[in-house]
This record gives sequence, C-alpha cells and structure tokens, in this order.
Amino acid sequence: MLVVKESGARSWVLRCQVNGRRRDVGLGPWPDVTLAVARDKAIEIRRLMRQGGDPVAAKRRALTTSFRDAAAALIESKRDGWRNAKHAAQWSTTLETYAYPKLGNMDVRAVTVDDVLAVLKPIWSEKPETASRVRQRIEAVLDFASAKGLRDGDNPARWRGHLDHLLPRSSKVKAVEHHAAVEWRETGAFMMALSMRQGTAARALAFTILTAARSGEVRGMRWAEVDIAAGIWTVPAARMKAAKEHRIPLSTQAITLLGERGEAEELVFPGERTNKPLSDMSLTAVLRRMGRSETVHGFRSTFRDWAGEMSSFPREVVEAALAHRLKDKAEAAYARGDLFAKRRALMEEWARVTTGNTEGE
Repeated sequence: MLVVKESGARSWVLRCQVNGRRRDVGLGPWPDVTLAVARDKAIEIRRLMRQGGDPVAAKRRALTTSFRDAAAALIESKRDGWRNAKHAAQWSTTLETYAYPKLGNMDVRAVTVDDVLAVLKPIWSEKPETASRVRQRIEAVLDFASAKGLRDGDNPARWRGHLDHLLPRSSKVKAVEHHAAVEWRETGAFMMALSMRQGTAARALAFTILTAARSGEVRGMRWAEVDIAAGIWTVPAARMKAAKEHRIPLSTQAITLLGERGEAEELVFPGERTNKPLSDMSLTAVLRRMGRSETVHGFRSTFRDWAGEMSSFPREVVEAALAHRLKDKAEAAYARGDLFAKRRALMEEWARVTTGNTEGE
C-alpha cells in the first residue's frame, strides 16, 4: 500500500502476518521508489516469509550501528534531562578514553562479554571508581541500543548476576580515599595564614570554608543571588547538586569577604577573563602555594567533624547546612522546612571557630 502522512510524505508499506502478528514493513519512499521496485521488494519479503523468516528482524540486522554512534545518540537523548553540560562532557570523556578504543567502531550488536572485560580489566584495580562508571555507561549504551532494536539478547555489561561473578566489587579492590581535610582545631591558624594571601581565589577559598559550601557553588556565585542586608545567599537549583534551591546564612565574616561589587560585575569571585568564573583548580592552587596537601572539598568534612563533635546542634541542622538530602525517606518526607534560623546560629558559631576560637565557644 502507499501510506500518506499528514506532512504529505508518501511511502510504500507491505502489511503481512509473521507468527500471528501483524507487521508493517517499509519498502521505501515514493517517488524515489517506484511502484515496480516496491512490488519487487514485496516479492522478496514474501519469499523470506515462506521460508520462516521475519522480515522486520532481517531489516534490522541489515542495519549496523557502531557503539560510538549509539553512545552519541544516547547522550543526545539525555541532554535535556541533565542539569548542566558537564554531565554530557563526563560521559563523552570517559567513553572516549576507555571504551571507544576497543568498542567504538564495533557494531553494537556484536559487543560481547569478552569485549566489555577487555575495556574494564585494565582499569578495574587501578581506577575502580572510574571503571565502575565506565561499566555503567557501557551498560546504558547497550540497553539504549536494545530499546532501539539495534541489538538482541542480554546486556553483556550488566553487573548483578553477571559481571559480579567475573570481577571483584570495586569497593573491595581499593580502599575508598576520602578528601583530605584540615583538622578542625587547626582552622583558626589556617584561616589566619589564608587571610595574608592576596587575590580573588584566596578570598573565594575563605568564603567557601566559612559557608561550608561546595567550591563550584562559590565559583559560580552571582551578586544577584546575594541579599547583603538580610545576610542570605540563595543558590539556585540549577547550580545545586541536589537540584534544589539552597539558602545559606552569611556570617559577618562571610559578608566582609564579599567586598564591594565592581561596576558591571555579575560574578562575586570573577576569574581573570571577563564574566568567567574562577577555574576549578584555582582554589586548590592556593592550598598548594601554602604548602597544604588537603583538598578544598575536605573543608566540608572539617566543618562536619567540628559540628558533630563540638557543637550542640542536631544532626539534621548540620546536614541541612551541608545541603545533604536525608537518606531516610520517611524522615525526609516530614522535613519540609530548611531550619534556616538554626543554621544561621550554627554558621555564626562556625565563623567564630575559624577566626581563632579553637574551643568553639
């Protein structure tokens, strides 16, 4: 038959029965495919059916899609659902580095367990976290290909009941290395030394410590997010890890670090290039110039250790200050507020600790 779509496009279709199921097999667009050619194709398909073949499956088998192309299509399909472009970049980078050298040009239908293991084994012991992400992404690409009808059978990259019998758990391969952190009793002396440093990155690091925020949130901070009079910094959901708006109470010390807004400035801590934030290594560079081996993220652990060991604030207040989601879903369901007033008191006390009161009083 000739099928005419609402757009006016026309194409030849052969409707047939395969194992009791109705199947519509495309024969090509009109007028590129003439009636005579469409009839010849229909004759070939009927011959295949008489021999017990499935014309739709045969047509799919005739199409080949490389693992690289399937991955690109998957990344594109997920792009709108990701909070920022960084996720797409991470997917592309890890697959480009580890999976594509062995799987990139392979037909997704041909990828086997041995092929997946050839990618994972060289990095499974040396880079367990990276290897785990690579495996998950290979699995996702192959699942996507199956959903698109580009491959059949089980997914050779699945973990449970499959690769878990062939590879040790990544958590057993290498001890998890936590972010190196300054001991909380040293924060007063550290902040004093940091205050002697000049430059935007040094101020941003001090502000990050005082607010217990993530460095990316601080580096992307804009003046429009700050209410100096109220002492509140509101980080929009788009820049939060949990994709939820987060209000941060600003201590007097934190407000002092903000300084004065320059003309036409949007970023609070701008980088060297106009309207560009500090790089993700700029704060770490300050630590290294100070001769420190700790990480910027480690200061969140420093804050958490102090709050848990020395302050009298409840755990849920501390977790809210860190913008952590409560793991207990039942508890989270009832935690509707953001405990802002209590968090303000907590951050004021933390500011006193970081400015020299090592007893936290």
